Amino acid sequence: MKISYFAYYENFGIIKSMSDSENRQKIIIRTSIIGIAANILLAAFKAMVGLMSNSIAIALDALNNFSDVLSSLITIIGTKLASKEPDRKHPLGHGRIEYISAVVIAGIILYAGIAALIGSVKKILDPVTPDYSVSSIIIISSAILVKIALGRYVGKTGEKVKSDSLIASGKDAISDAILSLSTLAAAIFFILTHISIEAYLGVIIALVIIKTGYEILRDTLSEILGERIDPETAKNIRSCICEFPEVYGVYDLVVHNYGPDTLVGSAHIEIPDTMTADEIDRLMRRITEKVYSSYGIAMTGLSIYSMNTKDEEAVAIRKELTEMALSEKYVLQLHGFYLNKTDHTIRFDLVLDFDAPDKQQVCEKIREASSARFPGYTIYVTPDYDIADL
Repeated sequence: MKISYFAYYENFGIIKSMSDSENRQKIIIRTSIIGIAANILLAAFKAMVGLMSNSIAIALDALNNFSDVLSSLITIIGTKLASKEPDRKHPLGHGRIEYISAVVIAGIILYAGIAALIGSVKKILDPVTPDYSVSSIIIISSAILVKIALGRYVGKTGEKVKSDSLIASGKDAISDAILSLSTLAAAIFFILTHISIEAYLGVIIALVIIKTGYEILRDTLSEILGERIDPETAKNIRSCICEFPEVYGVYDLVVHNYGPDTLVGSAHIEIPDTMTADEIDRLMRRITEKVYSSYGIAMTGLSIYSMNTKDEEAVAIRKELTEMALSEKYVLQLHGFYLNKTDHTIRFDLVLDFDAPDKQQVCEKIREASSARFPGYTIYVTPDYDIADL
């Protein structure tokens, strides 16, 4: 009997059924198998036509289809490995393997492009006259339609299930369709004029293939390095948390990507200084449940900023210091403000622009100005960063 797996986020008591992940895996594998079947047929027909007509462009097109087959196989293998259950060494799962598989696919595309470029240059130096037939024109035309349909299907499926590998394969298929269209144009041009532009077209095709591989590699490596959360998503998460009446503000939102369907987040929330530990605990649990159910993000870390709510002087000082800080060029936001009259301290965080040449110097300037304005208090300023759009 197969035991269904559940990922348990102990910090906030949410149990995530893995049925969605299993369904996602089946969709990716099914889509990849369809891509493999289509590309094998296209590659076989194109290779046959390329050999019969001495067409370097069609032969390169066939080679590109064979590389697509390999890409789909890697997508299947990557998806299988990424779906492995978490273990002691990888407690958040193996989802990032999908990004690694996308890097491998980009490498295959780059290799195919470089090989095509070398072959095309050789044909320019040692040209061969092609011999097109009506059947070859029909096959190329059919291949274009198949590739457009396949590219749209694979790409849309990839976006739906958040699979970088499928999205990359979809883009590659659309590029193939465009390249096949150029091959068809070259064939028609040769039939009409008896002038062969095959080899030169092959160079263009190769450069486009290389460009596609580079873009996929660049975008995937950027995701592996860790990208800023989408501004609209960040805005929605903040709004979601601020719907709780006890929350006055949400700051320092960070979302870590451990795979397309494994997102772990943290944030600071500003709440009244009158709340008890029990009230805070219940609030945090409600927030994590709501964010997870709404956006699929496991908020494993919610930190607290205590807010002065009954001291009018503290409210006035906060407003004045905020205006002072925001007048500084590189300061984007002041938050986490709290005035403690017992130990005569004021503390707050400054969100600084990444372009600030000396972040510590900016904080020190604000601290000195604050101390001069309110000499009876010790001022603590913590530099913060614009991790998610404010």
